[in-house]
Amino acid sequence: MQTTKKSSGWHLRDVIMLTLIAIFFGFIFWIWAFAYDAVAATPLKPFANDITLGAWIMAGPLAGYLLRKAGASFLGEFLAAFAEMIIGSQWGVSTLLSGLIQGIGGELGFALTGYKKWNSFSLVLSTLTSTIVTFGYDLYASGYTSYSLGMLITLFIIRFLSIGFFGGVLVAAITKLIDKSGILNR
Repeated sequence: MQTTKKSSGWHLRDVIMLTLIAIFFGFIFWIWAFAYDAVAATPLKPFANDITLGAWIMAGPLAGYLLRKAGASFLGEFLAAFAEMIIGSQWGVSTLLSGLIQGIGGELGFALTGYKKWNSFSLVLSTLTSTIVTFGYDLYASGYTSYSLGMLITLFIIRFLSIGFFGGVLVAAITKLIDKSGILNR
C-alpha cells in the first residue's frame, strides 16, 4: 500500500482562492479610490492617505491568513493591485508599485513568525509591518519628510489604526466566516 505525504506547497485550490481574492479586492480597491477622493476633497486632505490606506491593505493579510502559505500575502496584495490597475485605477501603473510595497509590508509580519504561526499574533505583526513599510515609503514618495514630527506621529497612528481595523479586525472576521462556511476544509 502506497502512502502519500500531505504537501505543504501550493495546490490548485490555493491558486484559485488567491485569484478570487485578487480580483475581488482589485474591484474593491478601485471603488475605494472614490472614498479617498472624497476625504481628500475636505480639510482632512493631509490625512486622506492614512485614513483610507487600511482598505488597500486587506488583500495581502487576507490571502496570507486564509491560505497559510509563504508568499501568499505578498501575491494577494500585488495581484489585487494588478487587478485594480487593469480595471482602471486613477493612479495607473504606479498602482503596481503600491501593491509591491504593501505586499512586502504584509508578508513581513507572517515571515517574522517563520510562517509557523497563523493566528491573531501573526495578523497583528502583519498590520504593524504593513504600517511601518508603507509609512517608510510615503516618507519619500508622498513628501512626508516635509511634515513636522508631531504631524508624522499623528499620521503614523492614524495609518496604524486604519490598517489595524481593515487589515486586522476585518480580515480576522472575514476569515472566521470563511472558516465557518467550510470552503477551505482545514
